[in-house]
Amino acid sequence: MMTDEKEIKENTETEETAEAETPDEQETETKSPEEEASEKIKKLETQVAVLKNEYAKAYADTENMRKRLQNDFDQRSKYQLQKFAAELLPVLDNCERALAQQTADENYRKGFEMVYSQLKAALEKEGVTEIEAEGQPFDGNWHQALMSEHRDDTEPGIVIQVLQKGYKLKDRILRAALVKVSE
Repeated sequence: MMTDEKEIKENTETEETAEAETPDEQETETKSPEEEASEKIKKLETQVAVLKNEYAKAYADTENMRKRLQNDFDQRSKYQLQKFAAELLPVLDNCERALAQQTADENYRKGFEMVYSQLKAALEKEGVTEIEAEGQPFDGNWHQALMSEHRDDTEPGIVIQVLQKGYKLKDRILRAALVKVSE
């Protein structure tokens, strides 16, 4: 019986030592409080770095969106009159045609010239300007050639006659000038 008791005692001791030697318990038993604190600090520092990175990305996205919205707003406000101004161009053309006609009533003509001047000034105030064409080199961005004519006194590629005036709104074309070009 004594041997049995000894065996039981030895078995329980080996089980206890085996349980005591599990890796988790070994680490916790061997770590000092300073090591545990430094591990926690490292974990927290990595979390802070990740959060700072996420914050920087979110901030950059917000700034990019703000700039994009501001740019869209600026473009809309800059060119908000584009459609309206394009609709007024035929009215301006008709005023010029009417002024080209001879009339016996000078007061009527003078009044019509005043209205035409006011309309043109209002459009210019909003950034609508006439495209310079006659005597200029032909530019396909601003001019549309409808005819060409050979002239000895003019270099080839020069606008010799404007058939319909072209207009631009600030730096954007509203209507190309219809022109005759020298050959």
